[in-house]
Amino acid sequence: MLNTFAYTCAFSVCAARAGARTTSLDLSKKYLEWGKRNFALNQLDPAAHDFIYGDAFDWMRRLAKKGRSFDLIILDPPTFSQSKEHGAFQAEKDYGRLVAAAVPLLKPNSVLFASTNAARLEPAEFLESVSAAIHAARRKVLQQHYIPQPPDFPIHRDEPAYLKTVWLRVS
Repeated sequence: MLNTFAYTCAFSVCAARAGARTTSLDLSKKYLEWGKRNFALNQLDPAAHDFIYGDAFDWMRRLAKKGRSFDLIILDPPTFSQSKEHGAFQAEKDYGRLVAAAVPLLKPNSVLFASTNAARLEPAEFLESVSAAIHAARRKVLQQHYIPQPPDFPIHRDEPAYLKTVWLRVS
């Protein structure tokens, strides 16, 4: 499993607890160290998993060149991020580019998890950008399960729905 924008590696810890070998990728050394502590706190050996410090776009390109592939890729970027290598990432306009970078790493018939909290990215736009990037890579969406904002994040006038998540099985 590849967990991009891993932050404190919560997705990685859950996957590792279920038996997966994980690769956690983040632009912050501090948060990757926190992630390693989270592995240890969950009786998981961090040395049995990979923790990569750096830009997600750069590292996904490197991993593809090395022929690495994954059964599951987690894309849960912040709404905005800044790296020296690729400049600014804005979910509203760059999510499709993120998916395009991830798809070559996805094994056939594997799962892509795409999520965002970008309030200005409408659900239809989000789903279209994800789908278009997959199709541009000459892959097909075999199954799709979209999850709107869950009930534990109440929606009201001052704070409309902003969470969007989709699970996709990709050919």
